[in-house]
Amino acid sequence: MKIGIVIGTTEPEAVWNAFRFAVTALKADHEVKAFLINKGVEIEEIADEKYNVKEQTDAFLQNNGQILACGTCLKSRHKEGSNVCPISTMQDLLKLVEESDKILTFG
Repeated sequence: MKIGIVIGTTEPEAVWNAFRFAVTALKADHEVKAFLINKGVEIEEIADEKYNVKEQTDAFLQNNGQILACGTCLKSRHKEGSNVCPISTMQDLLKLVEESDKILTFG
């Protein structure tokens, strides 16, 4: 199954759980892509002792998950793309939605 996850928050527990689910899905042989939008493009700045978002995003990427990030949202925050937040477009989000069997949203 192809699963698309849209993350629009920096709330540590929500982002942590989104990527925990994504890693679980990848390990069950599903294809998973995550699209970061709104505040979601700030996930690299999340620092929380209880919810280790970096650990989960690293596990997601190591298990062949793909992350896309809204370029307009990054630019409005004066940020550039990175390995975790590569610059993407609304066309990329549309393609993710069209290709996915299921879409989940967090935040």
